[in-house]
Amino acid sequence: MTASAWSRLERDIVGCRRCPRLVRHCREVARVKRRAYRDEDYWGRPVPGFGDRRARVLLVGLAPAAHGANRTGRMFTGDRSGDWLYGALHRAGLAALPESRRRGDGQRLRGAFISAAGRCAPPGNRPTQEELRRCAPFLDRELELLRSLRVVIALGKIGWDAVLRRSLAVAPAAMPRPRPRFGHAAETRLPLRAGRAPLWVLGSYHPSQQNTQTGRLTRPMFDTVIRRAVDLAGTTPATRRPQRKQTTTRSRTDKPGPSGPRRRQAR
Repeated sequence: MTASAWSRLERDIVGCRRCPRLVRHCREVARVKRRAYRDEDYWGRPVPGFGDRRARVLLVGLAPAAHGANRTGRMFTGDRSGDWLYGALHRAGLAALPESRRRGDGQRLRGAFISAAGRCAPPGNRPTQEELRRCAPFLDRELELLRSLRVVIALGKIGWDAVLRRSLAVAPAAMPRPRPRFGHAAETRLPLRAGRAPLWVLGSYHPSQQNTQTGRLTRPMFDTVIRRAVDLAGTTPATRRPQRKQTTTRSRTDKPGPSGPRRRQAR
């Protein structure tokens, strides 16, 4: 039943046409292309999540990049942000390869799953609030299907807000006051699935070029958050185990601790 639920979710994401502005943009980018990729066939559709269906760590980004996941059809694949993300996951033992170039390149995640608040590449990397609202049910369904999940890493404020929205929908009375604020290395625990224990939620600056090229996000900073998630999740990345099918499309043990947020100064 779980496998069929994953298949239905993937079909629903790829076939989604709820946001006409985003549909037009993805198709236009795929038609015009960037010169460096003019000989490639762009994906040009909504992008499903990617990773280990038994993941203990979930990463939630903003949305596919126009010439990254919108081209390759896999989350955080084919762009500089993906290089940073998969490099960090590889160093933590969560990814088989230190980079992700295209579907079918041999990349596999172990104990991690990559998703996003939005599934279509938005113009100017700026989805509207209504577009994010329409996309929210896809993340909700992933959270329900990832039954071994222990930790969520929000990559950027939009990812953080998407996680808080889910928590408010599941258990509004359990939301800490004041509401947890986004910041790099922020930590809190939130209920994200009805009737189940709260999950750790960590914040990280998004590995966008704007952040990485200006030094706002460095590799040691990023690695620290990923390692913290691994520790909280109780994973043992170095241990090899048989892998179930990675969720992609053909054709990116709780430990005791405070319940309130802990964060560095937000930038």
